[in-house]
This record gives sequence, C-alpha cells and structure tokens, in this order.
Amino acid sequence: MRVKFTVLGDPTGKQRHRTTRSGHTYTPDKTARYENLVKVEYQRQCGIRFPDDAQLDVRILAYHPIPTSISKKKRKLMEERVIRPAKKPDWDNIGKIVTDSLNQVAYRDDAQVVDAQVRKFYSERPRIEVIIQEASA
Repeated sequence: MRVKFTVLGDPTGKQRHRTTRSGHTYTPDKTARYENLVKVEYQRQCGIRFPDDAQLDVRILAYHPIPTSISKKKRKLMEERVIRPAKKPDWDNIGKIVTDSLNQVAYRDDAQVVDAQVRKFYSERPRIEVIIQEASA
C-alpha cells in the first residue's frame, strides 16, 4: 500500500512545547494549526489507515518559497534545484510535525516509521509532498 498527499503553503517545523509560569505545558498555536492542516489534507486526499503492525517508510519533499529579493541568476539555480534551502525549519522538525500529526489517522503511532527522508527545495509553489508506504526489507 502506498499513499501520496500534498499540503499547500510554506513548510512548517515542529516547535518545542511551551511552559507557563504555573508549570502548565502547551503546544504553540502555529504548530497545532499546521498539524491540523496536515491531518485534514491526509484525510481529504487519502483517508486510509495502515495496519497497526505495518512498518512504514515516509518521504517528505518540502518546497520553500523562492525569496523575492534575489538575482535572476540565483532564482534560476533555485528553480533547477542547484541551490537548496539551508534555512529554518530544520529537516527533522519538518519530519516530526508531519509524522506526529498523522498519529491515529494514517497509522497507530509514528513509532511504526522505520525509514524516513526529508528533502528541501525551492519552488514558486511552496508546499510539502508526503509519500507513505510499507517499508521494504
């Protein structure tokens, strides 16, 4: 089984939880909104759940917006994937927000993910593309 879905908009990374002065911890709003967006788009575009014993492979392509204040030469190199984004959010935070948001939706728990890859590129259409499939031996 293999599914693919797209979430439009700037790629967002998982932020650390916050703690109030009284000791209460909470998830920042930006993280909670993006996790919900990933979940909704997965349900809308795929809507299946992998078996609870499945070992999963997750591939994420994160397309960051091309900065507006760059030269035409650099823009062309970004479009051709020669120059890639070495900027925030970090690749691991992108992977974390996607896999966490799909808990109990695409699979029982993200502990089922045994193989993963996050790749960052520039694009005129910022988005993330996610492929989830059963891992091969």
